[in-house]
Amino acid sequence: MLSQRIMWITWPAFLVAGVLEVLVFSVVDPQDLQWFGHPVDLSRQGVYTITFFVFWAVTMLSSALTTLLSMSPFEVNRCPLPATERPEGCPKQECRLS
Repeated sequence: MLSQRIMWITWPAFLVAGVLEVLVFSVVDPQDLQWFGHPVDLSRQGVYTITFFVFWAVTMLSSALTTLLSMSPFEVNRCPLPATERPEGCPKQECRLS
């Protein structure tokens, strides 16, 4: 389940980062960029690479937040330990059949 959620986060973020890269650099020339008033001393490919990973990280953060907010309260609050190994204060949720 964790690997599935990781793919829910990374794959859409990868696609959106690629689209953002195309949109931004169809308008902006990497050689014209400045950082605190000084020209950026990177090649065009270096600027493309760094900005792609920045876009990817930001969109992964967005996808991760969406995935977190879509979790049910049970998934968020469940204790990962078996009921017999839970520490004091952790609810021991036992299955009761009525």
